[in-house]
Amino acid sequence: MADTPTSRRERTFERLLLACASVSVATTLAIVLVLVIETLRFFAEVPLLRFVTDVEWRPRFAEPSFGIWPLVLGTCLTTVVALAVAAPLGLLSAVYLVEYASNRVRRILRPTLDLLAAVPTIVYGYFALAVINPFLQGIIPGLATYNPLSPGIAIGIMITPLVSSLGSDAIDAVPENLREAAYALGASRLATIVNVVLPGAATAIGGAVLLGVSRAMGETMIVAVAGGQQPRLSLDLRIPIETMTAFIVRAAEGDTPAGTLAYRTLFAVGTTLFLMTFTTNLIARRLMRRSRLA
Repeated sequence: MADTPTSRRERTFERLLLACASVSVATTLAIVLVLVIETLRFFAEVPLLRFVTDVEWRPRFAEPSFGIWPLVLGTCLTTVVALAVAAPLGLLSAVYLVEYASNRVRRILRPTLDLLAAVPTIVYGYFALAVINPFLQGIIPGLATYNPLSPGIAIGIMITPLVSSLGSDAIDAVPENLREAAYALGASRLATIVNVVLPGAATAIGGAVLLGVSRAMGETMIVAVAGGQQPRLSLDLRIPIETMTAFIVRAAEGDTPAGTLAYRTLFAVGTTLFLMTFTTNLIARRLMRRSRLA
């Protein structure tokens, strides 16, 4: 093919796109490399067995303890609460938008729901602390000012648009002829949704929920503001806890000297969180890919 100005422009544009993609990949690899290097330095001083078997997290005490489980449990508690809020709200709103709402209502509700995702997370954090928690304290005796319950609810509200949007795509992808076959057999709309549509979209919906879980695990400012800074190995939702992201915020405030063991705990916790969210994302992507191939 002749080397024309058009072909040269196309090759230049292709190289520009390749460069942009390469920057993204290189940035990701650099982040992973830094995490791995600093985490290995941490485990050179703290045995891995101690990291996964100790039940207390006190990296700055005179007699430090480096058990990661209190932080993992705090993260899981807020994530479970968020999932208990976002899964039903997101799924029901997705069903309504796809199966019941008119085009006019859909054009209004979808952008309105998406506005929840545009609210800064710090706003959700103070909303949990100043609105949700006082309301819950009037219902739940002994609820502390900082706890996993109120930030979990706020995170659930925040990730509802994500679950709803992905759930809507999953439900909308169910072939229309399955619905028509159910109607032809005399099934009502509700029976069709429950027995045909939702089972047909179950795999993709599961992937959507897992992506929401991954987003909840990585949330920082809400739990940093309203969750507390007391790592505990307890399932009590009424008392303060500390999540992995909240600890990273606290450890990165600037008063921890670089290169110290306390500083490297930040990377050990960050690597643990990265592995958790990466695994969750990987499972979610496989579920959604499987649903597209089905």
